[in-house]
Amino acid sequence: MSTVVSTDGTVLACSVTGSGPAVVLVDGALCHRGMGPGAAIAEQLAAHHAVWTYDRRGRGGSGDTAPFAVEREIEDLAAVIAAAGGSAHVLAVSSGGALALRAAAANVGITRLAVYEVPFSTGETQRERFDAYVAELTTALAEGRHGDAVAALMVFAGAPAEMVAGMRGAPMWPAFEAVAPTLAYDAAALGDRTGAAVPVELLAAVAVPTLVLDGGASPETLRAPARAVAAAVPGAEYRTLDGQTHEVAAEVLAPELLKFYV
Repeated sequence: MSTVVSTDGTVLACSVTGSGPAVVLVDGALCHRGMGPGAAIAEQLAAHHAVWTYDRRGRGGSGDTAPFAVEREIEDLAAVIAAAGGSAHVLAVSSGGALALRAAAANVGITRLAVYEVPFSTGETQRERFDAYVAELTTALAEGRHGDAVAALMVFAGAPAEMVAGMRGAPMWPAFEAVAPTLAYDAAALGDRTGAAVPVELLAAVAVPTLVLDGGASPETLRAPARAVAAAVPGAEYRTLDGQTHEVAAEVLAPELLKFYV
């Protein structure tokens, strides 16, 4: 493990697996190096790449300097890329993809960008649901109800409320609660003032080769945004991984990445 210092002085914990051209992984909501898909993906890519996994601010071993702004997380990713040699391929999963797309538009040294199922909104109903989720999340965090904030995300993502209630007693629940404040950061990256609408103008400014992926077994609410992102980013490639859901298998994702990261 090593650390990287971001522009505002926030210390970010990171790890490097393998050797070769650098790839930086950007996690989605609730995830970090100790919880999420990053380790399995890094293992799959390590024979060909030096894979940098890092804890986004407020998660795992990283700090969290106030006040928050999406620009600070863009600076964080830029700092990791700088530590990796000044340029790197990037893989971003779920809401981490919204951050990575913003970073790519800001020209922070991303050479090739792959994103998997960024949960933007593509219709009025989705935007209204996102706005309702953000309102519930904001209130829960302001009142210190971190468990309720996590539950709000899970219900918004489609988990039955009864199942979420049962999960509150699971061993991993305290780990979810520990990073609950960062749910607001993911909401901001997606667009907490726009209902998470696909940011077409911003995506038009992405000038790096981009691969947009989704899972063939995922719901249309996740696949439609993938198609919209692919249409908005100039020259983007769009591929569907047959049989995959939002929890994509590393061994299925990795071959597509290795073909793209040439």
